[in-house]
Amino acid sequence: MGWSGRPLGAASERERQAGGTPRAALADLLAGNRRFVSGQPVHGHDVTAAAAASGDQQPYAVVLGCIDSRVPLEAIFDQTFGAICVIRTGGHVLDRAVCGSIEYVVGQLGVPLVMVLGHERCGAVGATVDALRAGVRPGGSLAHLVDEIAPAVLAVGLTDPAVLALAIRQHVRRTVDALRVDDLLAGPVAAGRVAVVGGLYDLATGEVALIDPV
Repeated sequence: MGWSGRPLGAASERERQAGGTPRAALADLLAGNRRFVSGQPVHGHDVTAAAAASGDQQPYAVVLGCIDSRVPLEAIFDQTFGAICVIRTGGHVLDRAVCGSIEYVVGQLGVPLVMVLGHERCGAVGATVDALRAGVRPGGSLAHLVDEIAPAVLAVGLTDPAVLALAIRQHVRRTVDALRVDDLLAGPVAAGRVAVVGGLYDLATGEVALIDPV
């Protein structure tokens, strides 16, 4: 049950209008990306849109992405106010606050889709590759990012010429897998009410491609 007594993964009015399924939510998100890539977005960031969405929020997806300034998530999916919830951390790294936020959005707002979005030339993954090659763990909280990304890099192997590109994809997969078995998400995922998917953003073209078939 959600914190308001609502079952995890229960549909909101917006979801019912859009089809109310993970598949429908993903299709809507990717359709927005196609509009963005084609130069034909339909949503702008203006005060009238903000006012229209000022009541109870009814998002249909939550997107976890990187803090990279070149990857503004609402823009690349051509989404207006109130459509998607956005979480951004360095290298889309998970922590308790991120997981709790996603659990809240799924449980309280009934969102059927969680997307983890990586991107090419990710600085956080690149910094992890550099740290592992140098054998020097960074100080401060930056060490947490490196520690969380390191398993993806090591799975690829530091000697692979394409380690950065491959590790970026591997890190997306690991993040998706971790969310799929999260204590409060595993049930709705297993029941098909919620989907957790991974994508990769192309910095040059603006296109989002799914990491694995859904």
